[in-house]
Amino acid sequence: MNQILTQCPVCKGELAITRLHCSSCNTAIEGRFYSGAFANLSKEQMKFIEVFVRNEGKIKHVEKELNLSYPTIRNRLHEVIRAMGYEPGKEESAGVNEETRRQILADLDEGKISAEDAMRILNGEEG
Repeated sequence: MNQILTQCPVCKGELAITRLHCSSCNTAIEGRFYSGAFANLSKEQMKFIEVFVRNEGKIKHVEKELNLSYPTIRNRLHEVIRAMGYEPGKEESAGVNEETRRQILADLDEGKISAEDAMRILNGEEG
């Protein structure tokens, strides 16, 4: 089965789903249906999201399963976020650089610090 098109190949306008069909019983339903933000994702992005969700968003586990580095996982996640129409990192803490943030999250994932400590550090609060 082909992936659903979300953009008109002629004018680049948004396509609307107007008919659903059951190949088993031949039932057809017509109307206007919302496809959702996930319809904009490629097959590769959907596979990545499946792995990400299966691993409960634990990047260390995603790294291991996909045999990819942290920066690559992070870049793929940002690609997915953008494909869904959002801008990644808008609410990131301004006081913590990316390297420090990565280390804090790694320490949290490994159980070296608590979630409360991680939030406190990410929010720039003194301890």
